[in-house]
Amino acid sequence: MGGLPGEASVFPTGGAVVGRSSHRTAQPGESLLEVARAHDLGFNEIAAANPGIDPFVPAAGAPVTIPGEHVVPAALMPGRIVVNLSELRLYFVPASGPSLVATFPVGTGSEGKETPPGSYRVTEKRANPPWHVPLSIRREQPRLPAVVPPGPDNPLGSHALRLTSDGLMIHGTNRPWGVGRAVSHGCIRLYPEDIPVLFRLVPLGAPVAIVREPVKVAVLEGRLLIEVHRDDGAQVDYAAEATRLLLARDALARVDVARLFRALAEKRGVPVDIGR
Repeated sequence: MGGLPGEASVFPTGGAVVGRSSHRTAQPGESLLEVARAHDLGFNEIAAANPGIDPFVPAAGAPVTIPGEHVVPAALMPGRIVVNLSELRLYFVPASGPSLVATFPVGTGSEGKETPPGSYRVTEKRANPPWHVPLSIRREQPRLPAVVPPGPDNPLGSHALRLTSDGLMIHGTNRPWGVGRAVSHGCIRLYPEDIPVLFRLVPLGAPVAIVREPVKVAVLEGRLLIEVHRDDGAQVDYAAEATRLLLARDALARVDVARLFRALAEKRGVPVDIGR
């Protein structure tokens, strides 16, 4: 896997769960935003996994969970990009070549400009893309030019994958603090260090599924795991969705009900063992 990033982003295929969670202590003067980026996590992930810790000014020496383990979305299949809006994370398994799962945290559209779920295809790939500023954004920010050239002021970053003719893209960013947040005008943004990797892996024409999977279930080495994300836009009954997924795996009889309902209540975005 030469040229690919470290273990935080790319994992061998073969299982329903990828990655590994770990623990560390907060260092003097660092924020959880810095910790998140160092481990290729979004702000939402590090904050949800560490309730009670100030993400901007954590106490030095405070124990910090690094939520690096992820249950793979049900929508994932070889050759398809999956963006799970519920967890603000992208997954991709190449249809050929290296046997791997690539996964990256993302930022998505803000309230009123939400990233639209649906099925798409990569219709264009551009390195060093110029940003043709949409009229809606120019009305909000009239000082912007019609076109922003490549460079540090370009919000598309170093690479872009176009999904629709009206401007929906997966791209880099010049504002990495927005990864793991719903702050864009609808596009999907990756860390500057992640977008070149995805760009190299994904071929033109690749299908893209933008989905909401706030509840994910998997079995790993005999353990029954559930991963629950807080997603106010999903409009889902969490208990009913968990029951549906567990029934589909014929696993309901194995569930410790107290563990299940604790995971559903906490919504910490990490795989939790709910087996008896």
